[in-house]
Amino acid sequence: MLEIYLPIAQVNVDIFLLLFLSLSVGVLSGLFGVGGGFLMTPFLIFMGIPPVYAVPNEVNNILATSVSGSLTHWFKNTLDYKMGLLIVSGGVIGTLLGITTFTYFSEIGKISLIISLLYMYLLAIVGTLMIIEGVKEVDQARKKIIIKKKLHEHNWFQGLPFRTRFPKSKLYESALTPILLGLIVGFVAAMMGIGGAFLMVPAMIYIVGMPIKLIPGTSLFVTIFISAIVTILHSFNYGSIDLFLVVPLILGSILGVQFGQKLGQFLDSSHLKTLFALLLCSVAIAIAYDSFFRDKTNNLTNNQVVNSELSGLAKFTLNFSNESPLLYGALAIILAIALGALAAWMRRIASPIIKKLLEDFRDKNKVKKNEVKFPEK
Repeated sequence: MLEIYLPIAQVNVDIFLLLFLSLSVGVLSGLFGVGGGFLMTPFLIFMGIPPVYAVPNEVNNILATSVSGSLTHWFKNTLDYKMGLLIVSGGVIGTLLGITTFTYFSEIGKISLIISLLYMYLLAIVGTLMIIEGVKEVDQARKKIIIKKKLHEHNWFQGLPFRTRFPKSKLYESALTPILLGLIVGFVAAMMGIGGAFLMVPAMIYIVGMPIKLIPGTSLFVTIFISAIVTILHSFNYGSIDLFLVVPLILGSILGVQFGQKLGQFLDSSHLKTLFALLLCSVAIAIAYDSFFRDKTNNLTNNQVVNSELSGLAKFTLNFSNESPLLYGALAIILAIALGALAAWMRRIASPIIKKLLEDFRDKNKVKKNEVKFPEK
């Protein structure tokens, strides 16, 4: 166990546990194609990091993974920039509303409870829906039932004014639809420290009606801007971005996502969805217990370190955050973008090599199977 002190969050954390959790959540994100914010933020809170610090630092982590994924889709030309920018425009308004709400509950001392309640209900609802969906998929696969779904159904959103064309998605509908979607996503990101993909992806499929191949890249493209805005606002208003926490989060998540995506090519994730859903429900129960039943009167440990006892780098980070919060937030954003871009570049170089190695391995196995002679009866 190796503990490091977070100079801005003012708590001690086990660096190996932090890396393990971020790596594990990254693997789950890559395997199931979901954002890891709604798991990583509760884990940070369980580690003793106050929600006021857990939320913005996880958002900064999401920025890095979104840059990495978005660049991959940019290389493949699977992004709808017009749709994405309209969602971002709504996201700016939603983020400002979210920060205002965050500030209000912080001032009355209820922000920790509000964040815990939001996560408890969110994880319980999402987990329950995933269990139902997972059981249905397994049952349908067992019975070999094929259900044809309509990709785009007409609803009241199509009746909104200011209709415009989206050439990339081949759609013609109201510009207000993606703006309203962005408003909701921005608010949720500012309050809970999640990217909002769990809201955007279903809305893009069933409400906006975008082609499936454009959805992941566009969703990540939107998340980059919203995460950057949330990061800079939290840094400027609260000075809550801690680079000592952000860096291990980003490193673990990026590596985990790459591994999870490769693992997903060999595993049937539909059978694992139920287990993942049970994990979400378990975390929701743990949050409920932590919020309402655990006795916290004896858990008030004083982890604060006197400023004179801090290392030179920690002291510099703390002073930099206090004296120039806007510049410090910009540095956190640049760091996240740089690490995310580096991961995308390395993946682009390594993917053909890994693909060639896997093909050679499969060819060798086929040759060995063909050489096996079964004894005659």
